[in-house]
This record gives sequence, structure tokens and C-alpha cells, in this order.
Amino acid sequence: MKTRFFHTCKIAAVAASLLLTTSLDTSAAEYVSVVKDGVNVRTGPSTSNPVYMELFKGYPLKVIDKKDDWLKVQDFENDSGWIYASLIEKSNTVIVSADTRANMRSGPGTDNPVVATLERGVILNVIERQDKWFKVKHLSGTEGWIYSPLLWP
Repeated sequence: MKTRFFHTCKIAAVAASLLLTTSLDTSAAEYVSVVKDGVNVRTGPSTSNPVYMELFKGYPLKVIDKKDDWLKVQDFENDSGWIYASLIEKSNTVIVSADTRANMRSGPGTDNPVVATLERGVILNVIERQDKWFKVKHLSGTEGWIYSPLLWP
């Protein structure tokens, strides 16, 4: 009886360890951004593959696969394609992913005044994070706070 109890505890510990390892792996997604305007995303990992879309500087992407010097990436709308690795960098950009618009506020909370309203697809640099709010800066220089569920990643 005692041996069975310890055996069951050992199995439970191993299962919990595997579950924790799996959940850590999925949360460690790699995000990058495009280094310049006019970068091509292709249908495959070669310049002989057709261009699927063209992106601009700062556009955030999630890396979902790698092959030689190419990265398979996915954007906030789940479109994916291949980009040459030297055309991306680790970055701290986000994109407005709200269905319509997102309010940028003077502080982290809905009780703060709106300083700007941003359309879906606008790229922002992250300055700071406070709970579920990001302090961001627009290319124009405007700074403010946006609720994180309105942004990607």
C-alpha cells in the first residue's frame, strides 16, 4: 500500500513537471519586427517564391518556424509567410488589433482623458507596462497608455 502511494505521487510529480514544461514552451513565443519599409514576405523560404505581402518598418511578427536564413512569421491577423532573417530584429513594437479603434489615454486607466484615437493596424513602440496597460509612443511622437487587449502581441 505504501509503495503504491509513493509510486502514484511520483507519477503525479512527473506529469505536473511535463505540464509545466509544456506551458512554459508555448508562452515563450518569439516576436520580432521589420527593420525597414518595403520588406517582402514570401510564400516560401527563397527569393524564387512569390511575394505574399510587403511590410513596413516596425511591423511586429511572431516567429513560427525557421529554415536556414529564413523565418516563417505570422502577423496579428494570422497571415503567415517567409521573411529573410536579416530583415527583422528583436523589437518592442505592438500593433493596434482592436476591431475598430483604440483610445490612447494620458494614464493607465479608463478614468484618464483620451489623448488620441488610433485605427486598427497602427504600429506603436512600447515604453512601459503597468498591469494590463502599455505606455506607448506613436511615430508622430504622441505618447499615452493603451489597454493591452487592444494590442498585439
